[in-house]
Amino acid sequence: MDIGIVSDTHGLMRPEVLSALQGVSLIIHAGDIGTPEVLQRLQAVAPVVAVRGNTDQGVWARNLPTTEVVEREGVSLYVLHNIAELDLDPAAADLNAVIFGHSHQPMREVQKGVLFLNPGSAGPKRFKLPVTMALLSIKEKQVTARIIGLGV
Repeated sequence: MDIGIVSDTHGLMRPEVLSALQGVSLIIHAGDIGTPEVLQRLQAVAPVVAVRGNTDQGVWARNLPTTEVVEREGVSLYVLHNIAELDLDPAAADLNAVIFGHSHQPMREVQKGVLFLNPGSAGPKRFKLPVTMALLSIKEKQVTARIIGLGV
């Protein structure tokens, strides 16, 4: 199973993102979505799980959770926007991955057997940071991920 991971779109849905998401089974948006239209465009590609980021305001964003647990193929993924707000021990909670955004800096590292994944920002370019997203794969209850540069 392949899952597309995006964050920090801030209202911008790049065609490169939609192209890279073709064929995924699920899309996770780790917050700072920007507009409901971003979610609509993603939902046209695959089912979407999204959390509210610190800039997601207004009526459309009120019903978005601040955290979400996604269970797929025997794997548990914990999604939140700002990793500084993580209020549990992912290894003790038997999570396979923590997915987050906020910093606009892509990151992929394993800590105590748990994958920590920030796909970076797929939205407007910020400073000298790259425009990126991630693809997460689940195979035989193992989680792997790769950061994808969008060449923008």
